[in-house]
Amino acid sequence: MLFVCYPKCGTCKKAEKYLLEKGISFNKRDIKEDKPTLEELQTWYKASGLPLKRFYNTSGNLYKELGLKDKIKTMSEEEQLKLLATDGMLVKRPIVVTEEFVLIGFKEDEWKAKGL
Repeated sequence: MLFVCYPKCGTCKKAEKYLLEKGISFNKRDIKEDKPTLEELQTWYKASGLPLKRFYNTSGNLYKELGLKDKIKTMSEEEQLKLLATDGMLVKRPIVVTEEFVLIGFKEDEWKAKGL
């Protein structure tokens, strides 16, 4: 299992603690130091079944600075995925990637429903 996070993020810390307490092993990846590639984002997006908007870190400074709330409404999926691939801080985290599913953000009920 891949756990993509930002180590300074409170939600990511909470999610990591959750996984550790459950005894779930994972490979940890810093989203800022090792940002997701366009190919990874395309794969994760398809596997997640979620709207692309869920992949944005809408509470992040960069999202707000770039005025993306309105801009993404007029962008194609491909343009949005390319934008997300430019900076890991634009991407919502944590992200859990397994062979069976992709989870975006930490919602304990969603995680439990997937057996985590």
